Amino acid sequence: MLSYTEPQVELAMRILAILFLVFIVGSLFSALYFLIRDKGQGERAVKALTVRITLSVILFALLMLGIYTGVITDKLQ
Repeated sequence: MLSYTEPQVELAMRILAILFLVFIVGSLFSALYFLIRDKGQGERAVKALTVRITLSVILFALLMLGIYTGVITDKLQ
């Protein structure tokens, strides 16, 4: 059975959170691009914003899960 140390789990959570933030910002900019390109008539901007909201909710849920399980703490080391 695999066993992960606490610093490995913390690093993985940080990387995961940063990746989510990068994808959220990327989705936001793609929505802006589609809004400008389609002149507000297409549905691509709405879909990109829906992806952004979905990613944000998932990130929030993962952060809450991390706090609940103790992976994320308020203690500084």
